Amino acid sequence: MTEMAPRLIQAARAAEARLAGRATPFLFNAWYIAGFAEDFSRTLKRRTILGRPLVFYRTTAGAPVALSDRCVHRSFPLSKSKLEGDTIVCGYHGMRYDEGGQCIEIPAQKTAPQGICVRAYPLREQGPLVWIWMGDGEPAADLPLGDWATDPAWPASNAYFHLKASYIALHENLLDLTHLSYIHAATFGTPDYAFAPYEVETDDAAGRFAVSRSVMPTRLPPVWAKPTGLEGRDAARIARSEFSGPSVHTVNVRFYGLDVSEAERPDTQITTAHLVTPETATTTHYFIHHGRNFGQEDESITSFMHEQLTAAFMEDVEGLEAVEAMVADTPVEDRYEVSVASDRAGVAMRRWIHRQAEAEAG
Repeated sequence: MTEMAPRLIQAARAAEARLAGRATPFLFNAWYIAGFAEDFSRTLKRRTILGRPLVFYRTTAGAPVALSDRCVHRSFPLSKSKLEGDTIVCGYHGMRYDEGGQCIEIPAQKTAPQGICVRAYPLREQGPLVWIWMGDGEPAADLPLGDWATDPAWPASNAYFHLKASYIALHENLLDLTHLSYIHAATFGTPDYAFAPYEVETDDAAGRFAVSRSVMPTRLPPVWAKPTGLEGRDAARIARSEFSGPSVHTVNVRFYGLDVSEAERPDTQITTAHLVTPETATTTHYFIHHGRNFGQEDESITSFMHEQLTAAFMEDVEGLEAVEAMVADTPVEDRYEVSVASDRAGVAMRRWIHRQAEAEAG
């Protein structure tokens, strides 16, 4: 019988104790994606973020609103209540809340005492994206995603997945793209990707962790080869995957044909923002904003890439959900994991989240 040596299991558990995982408290002092712009309308919508149930809507003037979904009277969900003008009337006893969360009317009495309210959360729109701040104090001045997200020179498409897995696991997945050769063998992975040289960058002070990988010569998969005109040609695939906070992971990839001189190579890039919003410890709102800097007038490229990438990212969803199910099925005494060289950036990221969570908890 083959078994892990007890000393190796002990070492794995000791290392894992310093890493963020499913039991790590959420980081509230950060901007997260609440939803796409169309998720905020004149219809009440419920969504749980960082373990907190919220209700979304837009005012008659078009401003997005996010409130705690629980009426403070007897805990009836406001998302199951009625939107009247810019106010929500609780469907249980009729308490009325304005867009700032203040209770402004109680049918059973003449006045609503000051101070009775549900929490209202700051929101900011960035093109098709709506960000939410769920922490204490003033929100950070800057959003964590660059201006390319609203730049018309970067035509983009969006996607959403309800991921039944930990957001920590998703971030770690995005920092170790070795899995492209395996999980994504049928879509945008190639056999040479896992074996290509890579570089790791870690910046604990800034909370930034990145992996850069150069794959050349390679033959690009159709999702990249077809729109770039590199089908059937030896090419370079230069990818950089960067974690820049608990809600944002950006992947930038450059492509060029190796039969073209450096001076004549076009600047052909794609950038994918993987926007990660924890729902619960083991479920995640997974938003995608994918842009490119070429073929700006060609809608067929947008449609083609969207279809191909949606299939690829669904492979991630299925893989991570399989991991989550396996963890749930594994006896507690056997729940240890061994890290390897390609995990360096992911391990550093998980240590950083663990420390940040401890700091927020005081």
